[in-house]
Amino acid sequence: MDKIKIIGGERLRGTIKVSGAKNSAVALIPAAILAESPVTIEGLPDISDVRILGSLIEEIGGAFSFDGKEAVIDPTDMVSMPLPNGKVKKLRASYYLMGAMLGRFKKAVVGLPGGCHLGPRPIDQHIKGFEALGATVTNEQGAIYLRAEELRGARIFLDVVSVGATINIMLAAVRAKGRTIIENAAKEPEIIDVATLLSNMGAKIKGAGTDVIRIDGVEKLSGCRHAIIPDRIEAGTYMIAAAATGGEVIVDNVIPQHVESLTAKLREMGVRVETGEDQILVAGTEVLKAVDVKTLVYPGFPTDLQQPFTALLTKANGTSVVTDTIYSARFKHIDELRRMNANVKVEGRSAIVTGPVKLQGAKVKASDLRAGAALVIAGMMAEGMTEITGVEHIDRGYSGLVEKLSDIGAVIWREKMTDEEVEQVKNA
Repeated sequence: MDKIKIIGGERLRGTIKVSGAKNSAVALIPAAILAESPVTIEGLPDISDVRILGSLIEEIGGAFSFDGKEAVIDPTDMVSMPLPNGKVKKLRASYYLMGAMLGRFKKAVVGLPGGCHLGPRPIDQHIKGFEALGATVTNEQGAIYLRAEELRGARIFLDVVSVGATINIMLAAVRAKGRTIIENAAKEPEIIDVATLLSNMGAKIKGAGTDVIRIDGVEKLSGCRHAIIPDRIEAGTYMIAAAATGGEVIVDNVIPQHVESLTAKLREMGVRVETGEDQILVAGTEVLKAVDVKTLVYPGFPTDLQQPFTALLTKANGTSVVTDTIYSARFKHIDELRRMNANVKVEGRSAIVTGPVKLQGAKVKASDLRAGAALVIAGMMAEGMTEITGVEHIDRGYSGLVEKLSDIGAVIWREKMTDEEVEQVKNA
């Protein structure tokens, strides 16, 4: 196990390049199962979630090769083998294997997914969609069993807007008989990315990116080459880091439209943000204004940026209120920020941040992926040294985070933890 150490107080300056979208990658890889010949995906981030999904593909008879940027998935010899637990427990997005295997084989056995612990994240809308398409779904000994004689198109209204359910139903529906209509569908850019891959494979999909998606099922899908979109959450994290350190950073390989909600909030705080075609310049300032933030489904402020943004707000003048309407339990980073001298408290679904305060370096622990990003940003703002454990969470979603930040001026590095330190963290 590793830990990250940071000596704060340095302004970030330079250009930082964004990797491919983690939230796309974890859906694109399962989507490749639906083809009957190899699929090549360019620009994948080199993160643990990608490598775990690759090994799951191999467990069910597929071939997966990945050089850190480009993956080739060959599903030709795949079989519908059960994936009851093991690696499935390590990432939330393993549930996309349900829709993909159901679409390809008309049956699947997948353990209940793992990943970050962010409170209740039910998959009832996924199951509702599968059942509407004709599948029988049962929960047996902690695994979801899906079986269908055949899949038939259906009209499915999602009770809540869900990225996961929208994608999973798309995966199952592209090889169903007839037309499927998903209403109240999520509109995230990652959904458009998955729909683009499926369309390149031969699927007939209209309306991705709107709240109504129409899918006409086809009998077979073929392999193709697909380039993944940039990671808007990674881009947003670097934008926040630039503002937090008072630096001047060009964020490269970004689609500015995907981060408009963050751009608006940074400008409201007094940060200079200039957007280009595929770059964004962020220039920090010493005096920041407090702002209120409410997370919403796309195109609203992303829940995945709530935690990093909360760290930035400790530097703002006045009181800010951060409300997370998506995940009620996404405030585990608050106690860690308070260890670093942050003046912040949680009330229900909101965090109330009073600033400005000067953060102090401390030993802290990342409880989940985006909490880890928040602590990295806090460490760069703080006086003295910050030591972060729980680095495996950060590795799930950020490719080369330490190296990228180091290249633009952060004093940040990784160290191996001693056996004694590992035990201390486990028992904490």
